Amino acid sequence: MALLPYWRLSGFYLFYFALLGATAPFLALYFHHLGFSSARIGELVAIPMLMRCVAPNLWGWLGDYTGKRLLIVRLGALCTLLGFSLIFISKSYAWLALVMALHAFFWHAVLPQFEVITFAHLREQPERYSQVRLWGSIGFILTVVILGRLFEWLSLDIYPVALVVIMGGIVLCSLWVPNAQPSNQGRKPHEGGFFKQLRSPGVIAFYVTVALMQLSHGPYYTFITLHLESLGYSRGVIGMLWALGVVAEVLMFLAMRRILLKFSLRRVLMASFALAALRWLLLGSFAEYLWVLLLAQLMHAATFGSF
Repeated sequence: MALLPYWRLSGFYLFYFALLGATAPFLALYFHHLGFSSARIGELVAIPMLMRCVAPNLWGWLGDYTGKRLLIVRLGALCTLLGFSLIFISKSYAWLALVMALHAFFWHAVLPQFEVITFAHLREQPERYSQVRLWGSIGFILTVVILGRLFEWLSLDIYPVALVVIMGGIVLCSLWVPNAQPSNQGRKPHEGGFFKQLRSPGVIAFYVTVALMQLSHGPYYTFITLHLESLGYSRGVIGMLWALGVVAEVLMFLAMRRILLKFSLRRVLMASFALAALRWLLLGSFAEYLWVLLLAQLMHAATFGSF
């Protein structure tokens, strides 16, 4: 059995999700700092989500066709860095929209390809995936806490520099990771293709529920930091609140096997929706009370973790 390059794989996940920890809580805050309206902020934050729908399909096909997944990861990481670095040229709306589209197109190409490489390394020990992926959550938590404090002490003008540093870490880690090819043995294509599967009972309903849950998260990911800052919370506290949600998510991942042994998938899904509705009610109406806010953030275990 080949020796698992544990720290090389884990280092990549740490920096990749550190970038998510830098963008999810603080990107809208930075655009607000630049003076953009809520409508413009929503549009700018939506652009990477659009790229998330497009890029993985294109790059996934290219990875399957060429088999050069690690090369795609390395080029994607480098182009993410170069694309985002264009932010130093101008801060106009049109230019920032271009920067968001360009860097996200390559950023969202990276993770799916790297997951294939990771599982190729884990071929004989797939149960260790959670031990590797855990470092992604650690990277997210460290970033939201550190940047939250940093933005308290310094101006948000340093935000692009912080992101470039993290992106540089992704590039370096991608160069450090050894290549591995997945095994194609034993794979059988689904009969009838995607559209036949879509017509199966309950499948459309499932996709609708997924879409609604994602839709409900849109205002949260885009505006929760601005909402909490308007209520008087400091950026350091906001960063720790984001980190609390991810800690709850990680604990849910660890407990999920036991939960699924006791409850059906349907019940877990329904409980996730019920807690999501309660969470958005608490955040929207009672976030000025810290204990309510802490409870709402712990519910990230349901709205993201169990869901």
